[in-house]
Order: sequence, then C-alpha cells, then structure tokens
Amino acid sequence: MRLRSEMPELKGATEWVNGDVNMDQLKGKPVLVHFWSVSCGLCKTSMPDVLKIRDQYKDKGLQVIGIHMPRSEKDTEVGPVKETIEKYEMTHPQAIDNQHSIVDAYENEFVPAFYLFDAEGLLRHRSAGEKALKMLEKPLVRLLGE
Repeated sequence: MRLRSEMPELKGATEWVNGDVNMDQLKGKPVLVHFWSVSCGLCKTSMPDVLKIRDQYKDKGLQVIGIHMPRSEKDTEVGPVKETIEKYEMTHPQAIDNQHSIVDAYENEFVPAFYLFDAEGLLRHRSAGEKALKMLEKPLVRLLGE
C-alpha cells in the first residue's frame, strides 16, 4: 500500500473476536491496524507495547484493530489464536484472517506490521518487523496532534 491510500475494507475475516468492525464505525477516527501471528515470537514480545499505545491514545480517539495473519497451516487453528488474544489481554477488535482476505487487501507480507490511518481514512504510516513500533512513535504522535 502506498501512503495516502484509502483504508481498505475489513472484509473476509474468518471470525472476529471482541466485536467486528465496519468502516462506518471508523469514520472520523484515527485507526491503527496491527497485523500479528500466533507463531510470531516478536509479535508476542511487542504485545504489551501495542496495548500501551491503545490505552495511552484511547482518549484521543485512536482505534486499534488487530488482524491475526496465519503464517502456516497450524496458525489457522482458531483455538490457540483466541487463547493468545485472551492471554495478552487484547480486548480491542481482532480479526482472524485465515483466508488472508484482509492481508491481501492491505498487501501485507509481514508480522508484526502496523498501518496508521488518519481520521479521513488515509494511510499516513506503515512499518513492519523488529523496529516497527519504534518507527511508529513519531508519526503517531504527529497524527494525533494534528
């Protein structure tokens, strides 16, 4: 996805945990879409920081949406994904995307990966991998300060 692209629809999830999300609910709000996988150690290590961002910027209207992206056939087992969601207290909406419908709409290949959209639904930042959260800090603060 290119910067300033419109936020793709969140359609085709196998299942939603903690409520599903439609685009109307997101209008006028900044949104952080977080791709992760149950088999990704780095994803699990970064979860507390993702939750910290969610809680820290909730009052500024930031909506955080998790997308579980399976990386193997074993990752498509819904039970362990739900257990991980519960264990890491990911109380925000989580899409289980076993068919890669959302993953493909975002042209995403990596976990963890972050896509930050402004209140108009335009992509303002994306980052992936080990330093993804660090790279997200400044654009997030700048976006929420606008």
